[in-house]
Amino acid sequence: MGLLKKLLNRWRKDIEEPEADFGEWDDIIYERDELQVNDNKQRGEYVRGCLDQIAEAEKEVENLQFEYNMVTSYLKDMEEIEALPEEEKEEVRKCARKLDKLEQQQEGYTKRKKRMSDEKYREMERMEEEVQEGYDKLTETEEKQDLIKRDLRRLDGERQAYLYRKRDLQYLIADTRSMTIVCAVAVVVCILILFVMQYYFHMNVQLGYFFVAAAGAVAITIIFLKHNDAIKELSRVEKGIGRIIKLHNAAKIRYVNNTRLLDYLCLKYNVSGAEELGKNWQLYQEEKEERINTQQTERDLDQCQKELLHVLRRYQVKDPIVWLHQTAALLDKREMVEIRHNLIIRRQSLRRRMDYNKEVMAGKAQAEIKDLVENYPRYAQEILDMVGEYERNFS
Repeated sequence: MGLLKKLLNRWRKDIEEPEADFGEWDDIIYERDELQVNDNKQRGEYVRGCLDQIAEAEKEVENLQFEYNMVTSYLKDMEEIEALPEEEKEEVRKCARKLDKLEQQQEGYTKRKKRMSDEKYREMERMEEEVQEGYDKLTETEEKQDLIKRDLRRLDGERQAYLYRKRDLQYLIADTRSMTIVCAVAVVVCILILFVMQYYFHMNVQLGYFFVAAAGAVAITIIFLKHNDAIKELSRVEKGIGRIIKLHNAAKIRYVNNTRLLDYLCLKYNVSGAEELGKNWQLYQEEKEERINTQQTERDLDQCQKELLHVLRRYQVKDPIVWLHQTAALLDKREMVEIRHNLIIRRQSLRRRMDYNKEVMAGKAQAEIKDLVENYPRYAQEILDMVGEYERNFS
């Protein structure tokens, strides 16, 4: 509260020495037309309002002074850097170039599109030691599944062929039976006809009996042989169907067990098959390598920043941290000139604001209180007491 202390000391001196000069102030006039100075309450509120304005101005000046000192420090650091010998400048530029390159690499890693989500990456990371084994087992199980399916399709085809042959043989057996009856009836009919021709027509039919008997015997023999062969083949076909059914059932059991194993492996590795697991594993390895590179770049970046800070501190730069984010200015003189220009403008703006708060904001309030003390001397001590109390409360 330097302004208040200064004001208090000056006014005490003014009370002791009434002829003292208060100094020149800006021509800003408070409106006191409606103020009843003789009213203790109004007078007190008015003076406190002026003191609040002084305190606010001093607080703003303190904040601006801090910023002003910081900007001034930046400018001094720039002067220190530009005043370095060429050899030392090159050392600074070397660190800055390395830092700039690492920052560009880090930015590239940051902006890159991730190959997989963090959740999927952590999942693959947990299974890293067993993924290769799981991929081999999934591949083997899927290949086995394909083989079993092919076996089942082949057995289905053989079974259908056997069933088709069985139906043909059953039809053949039924036909041979019918043909046997037909042949027998035909032989009997022929014999009757020959008998009638022999006894009623007195014809010589001995040769006819021979032919009928021979033809009937040959036909029945052929039919019998076909019938017998069909029965034997039907027996073999039925045995083959039974064998195929057993093989088919065994293949079904293998298929069910293999399917359950395949489902379990897919559930375990959270994939739809070996192809997806292999793709995820490839993406994980690429993502892992990039993350390792990113981490290494971050470590290198941190080390390079420490090196640059060390070099700048060695060359008496008071605030070297600022230059970690302004490497372009260390590498490009034009960039340095532009930054200096902006800092100078900032400092001029801060100075104007500080002067305004000191000379206008606080000065206006000081002048108003001083005017009250001067025009109403009977309240001077009271006003000074209020100033002193205000100083004690905010010191």
